[in-house]
Amino acid sequence: MTNTQNPKATTPTPKPTTPPEKSAAAVALGWLHTARFLTTAPQLHFLPELDVPEIAFVGRSNAGKSTCINTLTQQKQLAFASKKPGRTQHINLFSLGKQGVTDAVLTDLPGYGYAAVPKQDKIRWQQVMANYLVTRKNLKAIVLMCDPRHGMTELDEILLDVIRPRVAEGLKFLVILTKADKLTRSEGAKVLSITKLQAGGGEVRLFSATKRTGIEDVATLLWDWAHPDLPAPVATAAEAPAAQ
Repeated sequence: MTNTQNPKATTPTPKPTTPPEKSAAAVALGWLHTARFLTTAPQLHFLPELDVPEIAFVGRSNAGKSTCINTLTQQKQLAFASKKPGRTQHINLFSLGKQGVTDAVLTDLPGYGYAAVPKQDKIRWQQVMANYLVTRKNLKAIVLMCDPRHGMTELDEILLDVIRPRVAEGLKFLVILTKADKLTRSEGAKVLSITKLQAGGGEVRLFSATKRTGIEDVATLLWDWAHPDLPAPVATAAEAPAAQ
């Protein structure tokens, strides 16, 4: 029998496949991972004037603010957590953006309300933060940390009153209920519902660094707020990378 197979025939080269687009959460987490220290300031007049969107994190001492920032940026020691809550009294700025180009700034405001801090220091820093929240021109969003086991305190309510006029003008606002792993599912649902009413139009999310609750959702929200003129990343089946 004659072999009709062409000895020179080769297996067709497979066509290259287009890599799947990253999910919205993957893009947002990748962006947050670029966070790097920019500057620290003991008073408002030391802050640089910036023309990129600024997102401020604020909350009572021990509300889990540093842990939340470090989890979102996938950097274990970006935000400093003092061993003595309430003692960290500087405004810390971190730049965000790929290839070293800053397209937004994350601001870590001092924790407030801790009992061990002298009253005069509390009053001074409440005034500093109030002035920052009211006068910072490029401030686009505020993220308030709240321990859901204690709910929103009187100081949290005061902060809400301070920013309410700016929220009415378009300032974005998010309450992150940290340490959600300490709650049962029914407790979490209840505090989420109550806080949504208290937030008065702001976003509210349950968050847990331990159980990785809310990380992708919060990251995507912050990315959207910092890039209002860009289309949202196309969500696909691709999974967002796990935060370290």
